[in-house]
Amino acid sequence: MNRHIYRIKLTEFEHRGHSCFGIEFKFDTPLKKLIKSIEEIVWSASRKTFYVPKNKLTLHQLYTQLNERAIYVDYSRLKTAIKTKKKASTKRTPRRISDQKKEVIRAFVRYLHGLRLSENTIRVYFTFVADFVEFIGDKSLDDTNNTDVRLFVEQQVIHKKYAISTHRQLVSAIKHFGRFLPDTKLEVEELPRPSSSRYLPIVLSKEEVVDLLRATKNMKHRTILAMLYSAGLRISEVINLELKDIDVDRRQLHIKNAKGRKDRVVVLAESFIPLYKNYYMTYSPRNYFIEGPDYKKYTAGSIRNFLKQSCKLANIGKHVTPHTLRHSYATHLIENGVGLRYVQDLLGHSKPETTMIYTHVAKKDLLQIQSPLDTAFIALSETDKKQQNQSLSDNISR
Repeated sequence: MNRHIYRIKLTEFEHRGHSCFGIEFKFDTPLKKLIKSIEEIVWSASRKTFYVPKNKLTLHQLYTQLNERAIYVDYSRLKTAIKTKKKASTKRTPRRISDQKKEVIRAFVRYLHGLRLSENTIRVYFTFVADFVEFIGDKSLDDTNNTDVRLFVEQQVIHKKYAISTHRQLVSAIKHFGRFLPDTKLEVEELPRPSSSRYLPIVLSKEEVVDLLRATKNMKHRTILAMLYSAGLRISEVINLELKDIDVDRRQLHIKNAKGRKDRVVVLAESFIPLYKNYYMTYSPRNYFIEGPDYKKYTAGSIRNFLKQSCKLANIGKHVTPHTLRHSYATHLIENGVGLRYVQDLLGHSKPETTMIYTHVAKKDLLQIQSPLDTAFIALSETDKKQQNQSLSDNISR
């Protein structure tokens, strides 16, 4: 690996109809010679800078050649330009919807509020329905039928590359819209919706959880991670948890207005209490279990960031999120022999089927099943005395 001796800054601009990488540096004769030694890099007299058209060298190729010449590349200005370009490209043009249909959409949003759906669900449904209304153009809503929905869904899924979960949300939004407008020709029960994907959750072993907590040196961060795992909380629940809802004497947490507008009581781990008391005396939170600057609510992004760092320090290669700790909590409860009904209550699941996913990753009973490879190898050892003390990793002679 080359030791960097020189330093340049990359920029981005249009020149003579081409998109280019600009190369800026403090004047230095040896560095100038190195820059000029790259054949694709040329000098612009009008811009007073060296540059290379993107059709001549990719960013990776340019970086490689500069790095080979012991030149450090500063991307900061290039990253800023890319972010600005992305922000401009994602700015949405106003939808072309008549005032009459806009009023129908506003009434639909009020209808969703009346169903007491969450703000996030209402926002998602509004977006899908507004897109659908724009898609049908001048066609009357009363004449809208299932074919219109099919064509709209196909267009959205193909062009926006929706995942199955988003596809299902899209159809659900249209179904709600159809029930809101009963005079349309929509037959909402006939609208097909793809089956949901069933992915097994990523789970940490008990040893990995301990390693993770030990690697987290910051007391506040460790207390947060310990709470997430020991009580199986969602990240939103730990952020919204108020001090008055923590009953240390009874070892209980009162989780209020969680997902599905449900309250529940969760057991507080005995081993967590000394850590919590130490954290409380050190940080003196006022209202919430965890607080940011000026005693405001902590942010989910902060938790995800330090969790990522702790995983690196603990040498955990799995993709771990705060919800992974909740998955691990549920799985370990089942492995410890806790019944599904109790686990369902502790997690706050509405349906037992949601909780049953953890039975597929719990290893308590699975480890009792013997692999055919093991049985075959044991049988071979019993019939052939030469193989009795030999492991599979050894060279087996014939």
